Amino acid sequence: MTRVLIVDDEKNIREVVREYAHLNGYETDEAADGYEALEKVRDNDYDCIILDIMMPKLDGFSACKQIKKMKPVPVIMLSARQEEYDKLFGFELGVDDYVVKPFSPKELMARVKVVLDRSRRSEHRVFTVDGLVIDIEGRSVTVDGKKANLTPKEVDLLLFMVEHRNIALSRTRLLEEVWNYDYFGDDRTVDTHIKMLRHNLGPYRDHIVTVRGMGYKFEA
Repeated sequence: MTRVLIVDDEKNIREVVREYAHLNGYETDEAADGYEALEKVRDNDYDCIILDIMMPKLDGFSACKQIKKMKPVPVIMLSARQEEYDKLFGFELGVDDYVVKPFSPKELMARVKVVLDRSRRSEHRVFTVDGLVIDIEGRSVTVDGKKANLTPKEVDLLLFMVEHRNIALSRTRLLEEVWNYDYFGDDRTVDTHIKMLRHNLGPYRDHIVTVRGMGYKFEA
């Protein structure tokens, strides 16, 4: 059963969304503010979260940031404001869609379906460890909800290591696989890219472990 968490401080909005969600075959849970939403997400698994921005105690943006650190669950933001800044900021946090109030419940459910379908298609190709989320097919990396500023080659290197995680990889193999056989380089090329990659992964840099006398491995 698909589970949807509805987070809004307005009870009537929660009721309308809940009614239409049930009509579409979704099981629902509710929260009236950001803190309650965090508790729900911590204790339960949801397939999608519908999250209002303007709420007391903890706003939707702050709640979304914390949620994305805990679990890679799709989030649809609701807002009475139409400013482009809000939308861009939401997408930077990893929001999957943005709906402006007042909205059509039918349209909202259609957007939920699109987000769920997209999430399920890519589910097996998204690797998550702590607050590090690596979308393998989309070639994107987020650190605590923010997109990591990686070069294309750093992405290539990280994806290869993640897909061969917990395996010690020699510098020679990394040069051959990531830079291809016709690349004329040396071990310092790998070391330099590893150094930059660790820097860009911030608090999750320690997942890239040095294997003394050999190379590196991504440990998870």
